[in-house]
Amino acid sequence: MSLTVQIQSAVQAGQLLPAAAANLSTWLGAGLPAWANESVNELVAQGAWNELNDRFYRYLEFGTGGMRGRTIGALVTRAESGPPAPQGALDGFGVITAGAPVHAAAGCNVLNDFTLLRAVIGLCQYTRQYLTANGRSVVPRLVIAHDVRYFSRHFCELAASAWTRLGGVAFIFDGPRSTPQLSYSVRWLKAHCGIVITASHNPPHDNGFKAYFDDGAQVVPPHDAGIVNAVNAVPLNGLAPFLVKDLAAVVTLGRPADDAYLAAASAAVLAPAVLREARLNVAFTSIHGTGCVASLPLLLHAGCVLHEVREQIAFDGRFPTVKSPNPENAEALAMAVALAEKEGCEVVLATDPDADRMGAAVRNRSGKMELLTGNQTGALLIDYRLGQLKQLGLIPAAGSDRVAVIKTFVTTPLQDAIAQAHGVKVINTLTGFKWIAAKIRGYEGQLRAAVGAGLDYDATPPAERAALLQRHSTFFAFGCEESYGYLPNDAVRDKDANAACLMFAELCAAVKSRGLTVPEYLDELYVRHGYFLEGVINLYYEGATGAAKIKRILDTYRSTPPQAFGGVKVEKFEDFGRQTIRDADGEVIPKQDFYVVTLANGWSFAARGSGTEPKMKFYVFANAPVPEASALPAVKTQVKAELARIKSLIENDAKARAEG
Repeated sequence: MSLTVQIQSAVQAGQLLPAAAANLSTWLGAGLPAWANESVNELVAQGAWNELNDRFYRYLEFGTGGMRGRTIGALVTRAESGPPAPQGALDGFGVITAGAPVHAAAGCNVLNDFTLLRAVIGLCQYTRQYLTANGRSVVPRLVIAHDVRYFSRHFCELAASAWTRLGGVAFIFDGPRSTPQLSYSVRWLKAHCGIVITASHNPPHDNGFKAYFDDGAQVVPPHDAGIVNAVNAVPLNGLAPFLVKDLAAVVTLGRPADDAYLAAASAAVLAPAVLREARLNVAFTSIHGTGCVASLPLLLHAGCVLHEVREQIAFDGRFPTVKSPNPENAEALAMAVALAEKEGCEVVLATDPDADRMGAAVRNRSGKMELLTGNQTGALLIDYRLGQLKQLGLIPAAGSDRVAVIKTFVTTPLQDAIAQAHGVKVINTLTGFKWIAAKIRGYEGQLRAAVGAGLDYDATPPAERAALLQRHSTFFAFGCEESYGYLPNDAVRDKDANAACLMFAELCAAVKSRGLTVPEYLDELYVRHGYFLEGVINLYYEGATGAAKIKRILDTYRSTPPQAFGGVKVEKFEDFGRQTIRDADGEVIPKQDFYVVTLANGWSFAARGSGTEPKMKFYVFANAPVPEASALPAVKTQVKAELARIKSLIENDAKARAEG
């Protein structure tokens, strides 16, 4: 039976989705390398229809974090695997390569040479069109960074090679670098766009492609849709000339680029003397990722006494010491916490593989290490940093509506309460740090329009820039999101774990100088503003069938919104995909399948499909007043119990909707 007949028979039998069959047909007729078609033949011969559906039911899409998905199939074919790399084998950049297949998985819904090249070619074509439309006849300049994952260096070099073949200038680093360094470097090199090859904290079998534009931020409308359209127009059968790498014209960045970024990141510290005098005892882990490249020297230079988790310092895309390289998970920090106990450290700091997320644990009054959530860390940083900015005279003592804290709708309302108590504006955005960066770009644009073409924004000293922004626009004071992402200033336009390590170390030092512990400082905030507690529900649905379940949840929330949960009525239902909703600046929030549900007791929750992982997410927000400090323990107990009950009801309702 021929391959075509087998595919048609599988469709008729309901084993293969029609969309997957159509994409397979295009794939097989595209003149791709022999191994790519051999891989498909193997899967068809095995009757691995679920694997083929997952690999071919769609083209890998740009989501909130760009393009992210499997680069190694659930089933690895002989054509993909090749001879295994020896245990402990390293590539030329210090990255362990053991267990890596020779080729990324064949398919159009995975990240491989073909989907990557389509993205690079589309990005280049869109960038040229954009520059031309704006009267800029210049050669498009691209900066690429990569993390430690399987194929990350290969994808980086392949992208750079393709860009130069297309007539552009491409810059790459001499090894793995963090996402925030890429963001900074786009601006520093005055490039027109950037790429990071990373899947952040996803499982080892994943990789990703994050696209950045000339402001150093991830792409947002209209650029994201324009790039997607350009990518979709790139035919598979046009990729052959780009499949062999040629790095002769690619520029490799070295120490000057690192020094420039480190100088910018170090500016996150507002009270350097406090940090130096504290000699803070820190346990640090990069969880096998890029954090060791910048976070370590930044902390050492600031005066911290550093203890590294040696077992996790090596670049290793297998992430062999953790279930997931995600500092949001307690398990990922377990080795660092154990080291902190052994060495008597005051704080644990951890970064994820591309060093844009930072997790922390602190020692409490009883001497035990206590993990903090991203919501708690962000709340602490907002209160401390706004106070410091006032002491330094960078913002008015009474606050100002020309000073903004920017956060996401799915981040705790405690941060809104703290910022508002400081008298500053709070901007809530959709999920994804790109929306925070988009607001910063808007503030920069307003200043440029007011001051004129003579302004060199990045070269203007921070204090002078802060004053100018407050006079003519809005000064960005801090940005954060609940998923452990923080940004101290606008020199970088994405969340920055390297700078966050410094910021949090400074906060710990300042709290130490007061004779307090960090949990006691957090309790002060609860007594002042009320007790806030958050819960997250993650419902994972893999592959093509999983995507349909996520869509059912989103669709039924819109068509039949929930009315009550366990006797607590729904008071308000906001549909961000249909309603016109504005932020505190009066700007319209972009349309998205995102819902905020407010309950009659003042609690709320948000629902959205993840743009970077195959899951449905619910963010639940609880709060209660604290009449006096002595009442706080009882309030905490009561709120925790009720939150667990409400979460269970929301989750059960969502699971029922998923099944139809």
